Amino acid sequence: MTILTAATLAIAASAAPKTYELASPGGQLKVTVESGEGLTYSLVHGGDLLLDKSEINMLMTDGTIYGGVEKKAPKVSRRTVNQTLPTVLYKKAEVVDNFNEMTLKYKDYSVVFRAYDEGMAYRFVSHAKAPFVVENEVAEFNLAQDWNTWVPYVNSRRKTEVGKFWSSFENTYNYLQVKDWAADELVFLPIMVDGPKGKKIVITEADLMNYPGMLLQNKDGDNRFENLFAPVPKEVKQGGHNELQMVVQEYESYIAKLDGACSFPWRVVTVSENDAQMADNDMVWKLATPADPNADWSYVKPGKVAWDWWNDWNLYGVDFRAGINNDTYKYYIDFASKNGIEYVILDEGWAVNKKADLFQVIPEIDLQMLTDYAAERNVGLILWAGYWAFDRDMEKVCEHYSKMGIKGFKVDFMDRDDQYMVDFHRRAAAMCAKYNMMVDFHGTYKPTGLHRTYPNVVNYEGVHGLEQMKWDTPETDQVTYDVTIPFIRMVAGPFDYTQGAMRNATKKNYHPVNTEAMSQGTRCRQLAEFVIFDSPFSMLCDSPSNYMSEAECTGFIADIPTVWDETKALDGKVSDYIVMARRSGDKWWVGAMTDWDARDLEIDLSFLPAGEYTIEIYKDGINADRAARDYKKVVEDFTPGKLNVHMAPGGGFAAKIVKK
Repeated sequence: MTILTAATLAIAASAAPKTYELASPGGQLKVTVESGEGLTYSLVHGGDLLLDKSEINMLMTDGTIYGGVEKKAPKVSRRTVNQTLPTVLYKKAEVVDNFNEMTLKYKDYSVVFRAYDEGMAYRFVSHAKAPFVVENEVAEFNLAQDWNTWVPYVNSRRKTEVGKFWSSFENTYNYLQVKDWAADELVFLPIMVDGPKGKKIVITEADLMNYPGMLLQNKDGDNRFENLFAPVPKEVKQGGHNELQMVVQEYESYIAKLDGACSFPWRVVTVSENDAQMADNDMVWKLATPADPNADWSYVKPGKVAWDWWNDWNLYGVDFRAGINNDTYKYYIDFASKNGIEYVILDEGWAVNKKADLFQVIPEIDLQMLTDYAAERNVGLILWAGYWAFDRDMEKVCEHYSKMGIKGFKVDFMDRDDQYMVDFHRRAAAMCAKYNMMVDFHGTYKPTGLHRTYPNVVNYEGVHGLEQMKWDTPETDQVTYDVTIPFIRMVAGPFDYTQGAMRNATKKNYHPVNTEAMSQGTRCRQLAEFVIFDSPFSMLCDSPSNYMSEAECTGFIADIPTVWDETKALDGKVSDYIVMARRSGDKWWVGAMTDWDARDLEIDLSFLPAGEYTIEIYKDGINADRAARDYKKVVEDFTPGKLNVHMAPGGGFAAKIVKK
């Protein structure tokens, strides 16, 4: 594949480069664009240079270059937008969308730049009147200094030229200077840069449609990292996990084929003046294509899900053999109904193994009977589906199971972000919407805003979630990861983390047990994760038997909403601690988590409307540093002001606040 550089683009004499500037509405952020001998941009925030001249361009297979040498200056148009947008299934009821925009229009293409107070974004727009092929794209990020970064390396299953793009997009973060990035490793988005004066920079992308996802690398060991894309698959073969995947055998020499005029993904650079601000950033949602305003999304019901796989269908105190069978799922349904949990999922195992056929149901399962049984108890059923089993018969599957009464699918094991696979997500969302079904994308890349375009997309994985605790060794530091992802991964959108463990372990006591898994950190940490993590479709990972023996904690979890009217990131420091407050109606929930250090915090809740409140508190018990399940519940009167909180190592804090 051809990689464009400044040298290859400077192939003819041109007029002197012209400079164009764009400032954010508040004036703190400024983007400077140079056009003529190539196209570059730089980014300044509050007088601090964050990104030095960074090259951007696209090369088509016919030799056309977007962002190449231009003898003629572009037509420049500008606009300002300041609007308040209602949301569907989001972390707040409305979003303020305020930006300044500059469009540079050339003969064959345009480049659109947006400046928000909380970051900048740009995208290419093609004016093509016929199909075309993108050979490659350059999206350079040239840091002003060799700052520290938090980066997740691609955990490729095969260290080959073809296999390096096969990834679950799940890994913990490495904290290192840009120059120290492993030259032979790819990095997936989002990433964070530790900028000057406490500022943070998160780089990701938005409105990714029918185009490959962006990866990053640093081969030169300097302050600059550049992009890489998975090419278009040329040959695929059924295989992978239980024959449920299509594994790429060979790639084409290009990254995308398009039918004509189109808009490419937004390249997004968010900026915050402190860590907490980054934990409440809406740029990806704002940059996504809005949902069809004429569509009816009333069938999309967010909520919590009783999940079977993490706890290995491990029930006790019952008079039947637990497993993937009707009796077990009736028990899960009864548990969900009794506790106000909206859904039960049938994870992998309900369909005949290694057939990649969602119409072949194992004899131990009567899906129609279970669906009817659940409906009578006001519980909806969700079906797990391997990617290829779903893709090969997508419409037939959706039509059949929607008629049965199934509410949606959890689609898993995509493990790619090439053009075909990205478009699969759009097609799956559209098809599920056609049949009034929800979809949770597991085994996939980070969100890029599709959940705004199709609100029936209720969650994504793309996170090193609690499932890892079934098998990861004690060397895996999930506790530190938990207080890192709200500032980085959550910028991209919600995640299917699958929290709620009732078996909890201190640092020295944790060990993987696949059939009776445990979490790292305290019980109250698990409760806090339901408040802190964005997750409209939130799975309760543990066994109904364990939840029923822990009725107090279960009741608190079941009461926590999954979408919100208001979100406030109150305090936090990346990889150290996080404090979030969220409102639903006239009730507030507060959650806090710490790393492996015990921590005392003063949480300022003076923003609450004046009045008298009742606060229900779940806090780490006095012995939580020894027995991580130890907690104490306190219910007391509360007047808005400061709240003092102590958290044990790996601890957490959760509270519900109700006005009297």
